[in-house]
This record gives sequence, C-alpha cells and structure tokens, in this order.
Amino acid sequence: MGADGKSMFQRILVIRGGAMGDFILTLPALKALRNTYPDAHIEILGYKHIAVLAENRFYAQAVRSIEYGPLSSFFAKNSEISAELADYFASFDLIISYLYDPDQIFENNLRRCGVRNLLGGPAKIVETGGHAASQLARPIEELGIRVADLAEKIFLSEEDRQFGREFLQTPSQPIIAIHPGSGSKDKNWPLQNWIGLFAREHWHVEKRPSLIVISGEADKAQTAQLETIWKDQDVRFAKNLPLPHLAGVLEHSIFIGHDSGISHLAAAARANCILLFGPTDPNVWAPRNENVQVLRARNGDLGDLDIVDVEVAVTAALCSNKTKNSKPNFSLL
Repeated sequence: MGADGKSMFQRILVIRGGAMGDFILTLPALKALRNTYPDAHIEILGYKHIAVLAENRFYAQAVRSIEYGPLSSFFAKNSEISAELADYFASFDLIISYLYDPDQIFENNLRRCGVRNLLGGPAKIVETGGHAASQLARPIEELGIRVADLAEKIFLSEEDRQFGREFLQTPSQPIIAIHPGSGSKDKNWPLQNWIGLFAREHWHVEKRPSLIVISGEADKAQTAQLETIWKDQDVRFAKNLPLPHLAGVLEHSIFIGHDSGISHLAAAARANCILLFGPTDPNVWAPRNENVQVLRARNGDLGDLDIVDVEVAVTAALCSNKTKNSKPNFSLL
C-alpha cells in the first residue's frame, strides 16, 4: 500500500454472484469502498441483470458477466487459463471476491494470473453472525475502512426515473406496490390475505390509491390468480421489468412485500416499505433503512399475521404520504 494508504488501488474488481437480495445487501460495503476511493475505476463481475443496478450508478464504472464461458476454467485445478482473462484479472490492484471457494481453487488460479491483493468475503451468511450487511462488509473493513451505514441505496439514473414516471402516469395519487411472492412459500403471506387487504369494501375514499403488483418468473401462479380476481379493477402488473426500471417505479411508492430481493430493491430505491416477515430473522435479513417497517408473524408463521395489523401499517403510511406531499386523503377503514 502506498504512503497515503490509497495510491495502489486505482483499479478495483468486486466479484459478486448470488441472488438479487445478496447483491443489494453488499451495497453498503461497496458504498464505503467507493467513498474511500472516489477516483478509482471499480468493476463488478457478477450476474449482469442484477449488477446493472451498480453500473454507472455511483458504485462501478463497468459490469462484466460471471456467466462468461471461459471463466469456468478458473474453477478447475491446474486448468489452462485464458490469456485474455489472465491479463484482465492482473490489471486490477485489488480484487474482492464473494465467491464460494472452500478449496481455494479460484483463489489459486487468480494468483497464477499475478493477482496479489485479493480479499475474500463471506460466500454465505451465518444466522448467528449479526446483520447480513455487516457480515458482507468484513472484507472492506479489512482494508481499514469503517462501514458504519448499513442502509441499502440505489442511485437511479434519469432514464430509470423517466421510465418510472411514464409507467405510473398517476402523479396525483399515492402508489401502493405489492410483491406477493418471495421464492419460498413459507415466506409468503397467504394470497387470500392480499386479496382481503385490497377488497373494495375496505376503502372509504373517493378513489383508492393506484395499486401495482410486482412479479417475476417465480411469481407466475400468484400473479395469474390476482389478474383474474382483479381484472375489473384499476390494478396494474409490473412483470419482469429490468431492475433499474423497476426501482424507478418503486421509488415513490408505498411498498408491501416479504423477505425477498424485490423488498431489498424497494428499500434501496427509498420506497416507504412495509415488510412481512415469518420464519426468517429480520435482525439478519431485513434492510436496515429508516424507510423500512417490519411486521413479524407470531411463531414465524405468516398465516398468523392478521390483515388488520397490515391495514394499520398501510393507513399510517398513507397518512405519512399525505403529510409529506399534501395530497388527498386516502385511507383504509
């Protein structure tokens, strides 16, 4: 390391695979890294459809796909390594890898390329190890960088925000966005509760808030049911949107979801979040953002979380939205 503690790190590579939520939970650490090295060229090697959330959005100047075919040789012992990739990895002054590498095969192959400064992050979160974002910050803290702010943040581009404005087209109404899925049945609030929460008779308003249902590939069955039930109502469905565009839609919404990657996206986009937690521990997995309220089910069973409890939280969020934006009064009975 140079005399100023920074001069060696002009080019930094962060290798981060994993699901969307795992990636977003790493952003507090990456923010501290970027703040410490504001002039460094930072790249991310990861799943491009996820890592694009960081590309030219404060955190990194470039993103490269971890699914690039020749990379597979780096996961085999004594393999023939691509000269192009060897030069690529060797071009970085610091590499931080979150890949699962128990036998250090990937690490040894990087060192064969001439990589000297290599730090490994936790590939898996330990339930007893504190908040996930804090665990993921450890390799950054090994550099002497304090990661004090664990809030997740996405820095949207003007194009992302423009997409959100065009999609919503209801600037005078509160926006409620819901994600009834999570990728795990046990982490989902029963679908009939979502239907009951937004039943017409629950709203004593001239016009209820604009409702948007967020869905991805794992949510097809639930989405199909809601499309049938709400076909004659003013409900829009945001299906499989690129993540930066979805963040632009969520930015000014009241968001209701579960322990899922979409919930981390909403929190990082600064939505007013109400998150419903069941079997998983919010002290480990819930976003640490001030804009997040967690409702936890008794005994970890989301079926025990009453609609009334969620109604109260939604009404409070709508009142907060009214106060902040001086908009008409929309509330639940």
